[in-house]
Amino acid sequence: MEKMLLIVNPISGGKDKKKVIQAIENGLDKNRFQWDIAFTEYSGHGTILARETDADIIVAVGGDGTVSEVAKGISGTGKTLGIIPCGSGDGLALHLGISRNLPKAVRQLNDSRQAIIDYGTIDGKLFFCTTGVGMDAEVAWEFAKAGTRGLKTYVSKTLSIWRHYVPKEYRLEIDGEPRSIRATFITVANINQWGNNAEIAPEASVTDGLFDITVLLPFHIWDIPGLALRLFSRQFTKSRKVLSFRGRNVVIHHSEPMIAHFDGDPIEMGSDIHIDIHPKSIRMLIPQGGRHRV
Repeated sequence: MEKMLLIVNPISGGKDKKKVIQAIENGLDKNRFQWDIAFTEYSGHGTILARETDADIIVAVGGDGTVSEVAKGISGTGKTLGIIPCGSGDGLALHLGISRNLPKAVRQLNDSRQAIIDYGTIDGKLFFCTTGVGMDAEVAWEFAKAGTRGLKTYVSKTLSIWRHYVPKEYRLEIDGEPRSIRATFITVANINQWGNNAEIAPEASVTDGLFDITVLLPFHIWDIPGLALRLFSRQFTKSRKVLSFRGRNVVIHHSEPMIAHFDGDPIEMGSDIHIDIHPKSIRMLIPQGGRHRV
């Protein structure tokens, strides 16, 4: 029998976690797992709980930020990460084909298999989904300060910032090859999406040892409908307003300190940012079959 700890973020996604606990109690396979449940009480608590437990499997119950926080605690330990998604975006879960329907997500844990996946670091800080700079980082900054969570708030912040946003000049270096770019944003992706199936890097894989780098060039208001359509139809990188690259090591330089984001969390950085891939570095529970793309 496998020993499991489920780490629940009580505020992720603005959702009531009573239904989550009920789904776990009713659906988790008692013949396969022996489990306990712990709740995070402050930022970073998930990392501590994951690091200190003797459980073999640690399940993050929350959004991408919760997943990243829990994963930090098990990185390098040989323990296995699982996800029950209930956040605002749930990018990693959706990439792997994990359902946002709570009872189904629990059943998927019962019938899961293990994979060893990549993660990235931005100036040494671990991330699993995406990181980057530009307009999306500023949206993440404002979203973090908002009193409410969820997709509606995120879209509202995006539209508000876009109205006044001025693209910036960057020097982008990928595996030692430099190029100068004026960009609305630069996203370095380990998975295919930001979350909510907004696929910013449709061909990304978590087991290929490479980042997919997506650069949105300056665009006009009349480009927005087409870009939005492409974002949700796996066609974003085919737009003439988008450049895409692949690489293992990325350096982003700007003339001034930057705001960046990693797995949805904003952070103030310097004028040079170093982003590195760590191939096949953490064990992950993923569904058998299904839509996942490892």
